[in-house]
Parts: sequence; structure tokens; C-alpha cells
Amino acid sequence: MKNKANPFVNVLKKLKETTDQLDLGEQFYSKMSKPNVVLEQPLTIKLDNGKEKTYQAYRVQYNNDRGPYKGGIRFHPEANLDEVKTLAFLMVLKCAVVGIPMGGGKGGIQVNPKNLSEGELERLSRAWVRAFYKDIGPQKDIPAPDVYTNPKIMSWMVDEYSKLVGQDSPASFTGKPIANGGSAGRETATAQGGYYVLSELAKKLNMKPEQTRVAVQGFGNVGYHTARILHEQGYKIVALSDSRGGIVINGDGVNPEHVMRVKKAKGVLVGAYCHGTVCDLIDHDKISNEELLELDVDILVPAALENQITDANADNIKAKVILEMANGPITPEADAILFKKNIQVLPDILANAGGVVVSYFEWLQNLDENQWTEKEVFDKLQKTMQQSFSDVWAMARKKKVDLRSAAYLLGVDRIAKAK
Repeated sequence: MKNKANPFVNVLKKLKETTDQLDLGEQFYSKMSKPNVVLEQPLTIKLDNGKEKTYQAYRVQYNNDRGPYKGGIRFHPEANLDEVKTLAFLMVLKCAVVGIPMGGGKGGIQVNPKNLSEGELERLSRAWVRAFYKDIGPQKDIPAPDVYTNPKIMSWMVDEYSKLVGQDSPASFTGKPIANGGSAGRETATAQGGYYVLSELAKKLNMKPEQTRVAVQGFGNVGYHTARILHEQGYKIVALSDSRGGIVINGDGVNPEHVMRVKKAKGVLVGAYCHGTVCDLIDHDKISNEELLELDVDILVPAALENQITDANADNIKAKVILEMANGPITPEADAILFKKNIQVLPDILANAGGVVVSYFEWLQNLDENQWTEKEVFDKLQKTMQQSFSDVWAMARKKKVDLRSAAYLLGVDRIAKAK
């Protein structure tokens, strides 16, 4: 992480500002400034070499005024309570902003999953469920995948939960494989939702895809699929990066699928791009992640880590629109600078909420013992994201504030009304 500032302090600052604007009073702020439940548990598993190792695990249930807690579980070496609390708080807001009847939670284990064998990973995943299963469930708290967790891990978890409660319980977790009750479209839902929101803003700003240059920071699941979808819709993808650095295209842009094909073959994006494929023909230069943020493009998509745009580099941002596909890529100080520069920021609690919307759809399908087609899922997602953008845009115009402040005002107001 670039900035070690406590992310929870940042969201509380924004919450205070929002509750003051809505005149909700100190009592409401006090309740919303801390989670309902914080669960912490050391998990000890047997490694393949016969030794035992202990990992710290978390589940934060932040607020359930609008419905059961909802939120992912991340396996990450830097997972800690402040981070998990922050993400749980943002989940409460996300669900409120997109109008789904759920609250917010988040879980995690402080571990580098890349250092574990598949067997060790399964034992750790099942241990998390054993530690917290009495506090979760289809009507109480429904976890999902997050950083370094995936459908396979969710299938282990739902299997462990079902054994512990003595009945098959597919609605206890979302983000499962389709064969285990997962939803069509879940893998690309976050990116698809981001595209629907961006399309609505592009109409407002009269941006034509074929004349619009896009830089994407982060080439994981969300960054890749966002770049791919935008390319398919006619946008020009002119820069891409992963954790080791990036490329900028000299010309009309690139098909992200070509880049992904090479990255998978070579293991890296920079240096591997391009050998032996059609993209050999494309003129490109290597750039750093920091340089990518400051490129002269129309749309910038931070889809990697938090705190990438700060007061140190916000003045150098040239994009007209920033689509936040990562959580918290812009600091509050940078937000103020970008607003003065008239840069439109589509905030994380709206822009990347497609994942939780489709998680909610998966939960509904499980409860009804139903299976929707991908077209049904995306039609419902598009309607939800378009309406949510419209609500946030209207609030921003009414209050004369930036889109993040408008999303906070909308979400906090809905939570207050539910309470």
C-alpha cells in the first residue's frame, strides 16, 4: 500500500460530513461509526508437513438495518481489523445506494494463500466456517468471495456450513460455482455493472465511445473484464498495467484479450507484451503504474489498490472521468482537488457495486431454488445500475456536490429511513 493511513478514519470523516448535511444528529452518527458485531478468531490448521500454523481470522457485521449482512471474505497477508471494518462499512453503503435490501459485513484471514497448497487452503477455508458458522446463515449474514478467494473456496465453505447445520444450505454463501448454485454472470458482474454506470455518465457528458481513450490500472479479474467490455463497446483501450508496471499504446488502442493471452503465457504483462501474437504489430511503450494515472486520456479506471490518487498527484490527473473499480483508490484530500478540476469521479460504492447486486440475485435464486439465465441476470443488473446512477446524479445536482458525496447522502439517508 502506498499510504498507511487508517482507511477507517477516512470513511468516518465522510460519514460525519454526510450525517451533518442530512441533519441526522449525533446519536445516528455514533451508531453508524461502529460495527454491530466484531468477530475475531485464531485459526489453527495442520500443514502438509505435519506442523501446525495459526492464522488470524475476522468477520465484521457492520449494520443490518436494511437486511441481512452481506460481504466478501478476503485472504490477504495484510488483512487487518481496520481494513475489514472499512470494507464492511462500504458494503452497507453500497447495498443502500443500489437499493438492495441487505446490510453490510466483511470477513478475512491474514494469510498469503499463494504459500498454501490446495489441501491447506481447503482446511483453512473450512476452519473459518467452523469458527463463525453460528453467527452467519441465509437470513443473517451471507459471505461471498473477495481478494484471493474464489468459487472453489465458496463451495468448500458452503459444504462445511451445510454439514455443521445438518442440512443443504446453498443460500448461506454466494459466488459459488454454477454447478453448486452459483449465478450466471457472477464472474463479470462487477465489471458489467461498472460499464452500465459509465454508459449513463457518458450520455450525460456526450462522450462517444469511438472517440474515448481509456487507461486501466490493474489487470486482475475486475480490471481485465472492465477493459474487455469497454473495448467490445468501441472504447479505445490505450494503457493497461498490472502490479509490475504497464504499457501505453501509441495509436488506436488494443484488444485486452490479446494482452491477457500473452500475460497468461508469459506470467507478466510488461516484457511479455508482445511476442508471437497479432499485438506484435502494435507500437507500445512501457510505463509505471504512477505514470499511467497521469496519462492524457478521457477515462481513467483504477482497478487495483486503494490510495492510488492522493493530494500528491491529484493535480496531475488529466482524465475527464474516473471510474473507481477498486475500493478507495482516491483519498479524501484528492477528491477535493479533482472536484475543483471538474473531473467526474464515479465512486466505488456505485461503480463497483455490480458484484454485490449479482450476489443478491444469486441469494434470491437459491432461496427460490431457481436458476436465471445470464441474459436475465444482466437485464436486471442493467436496470438496477441505471436507476442507481440516476438517483446519485439527481442528488448531486440537487445538493451541488460531487458524485461520491451524492452517493453517501443517498445511501446514508436510506439507512436512516430504514432504521
